[in-house]
Amino acid sequence: MTKLIYVFLGIAVLAVIAQFLLTPAEVVAPGDGEPVACTMDAMQCPDGSYVGRTGPNCEFVCPALPEVADDIQAHIDSKADLIKLASPVPNGVIGSPLTITGQARGYWFFEASFPVTLTNWDGLIIAQGVATADGDWMTEEFVPFTASLEFTNPYEAGQPDFMKRGSLILQKDNPSGLPENDDALEIPIYFAP
Repeated sequence: MTKLIYVFLGIAVLAVIAQFLLTPAEVVAPGDGEPVACTMDAMQCPDGSYVGRTGPNCEFVCPALPEVADDIQAHIDSKADLIKLASPVPNGVIGSPLTITGQARGYWFFEASFPVTLTNWDGLIIAQGVATADGDWMTEEFVPFTASLEFTNPYEAGQPDFMKRGSLILQKDNPSGLPENDDALEIPIYFAP
């Protein structure tokens, strides 16, 4: 009999929790005092967290990423006319598999691809792959690209925070092997715990 009471109490608690989680949040819009019901969808932010819709316009609001250091931002800006990375963002939190998207000038590619490398905090290569053009790469215009990297997360819970850091390197393909034709975009990333 006691077990049956605990089962009913457990079901009641779960029903209350489910009702709370499934009821749309009400937000009062500024000025008119009318409540607004936001849908309960979620979005993953660049830092790896998930947020729901909030505020009078039911918008997703992600937490701010760590600020990108001036020298790193200068490096990214210096490559902006050659290659633009859409995802991941600098200082974004990544997991495996990592999907990489952006656009690069046609001459960044060779045979519609270029190399992509992921390193840990110490510069050790933990994954390598190839980004491929999502269009005609035989142009000087920007061409969209995608890549996917699978890796074993080098960071384990309890390790020092500096071990969460890593780098994503997008290298210009250089079939000539001549150093004057080398180029790369490197951004800092963080590994998800």
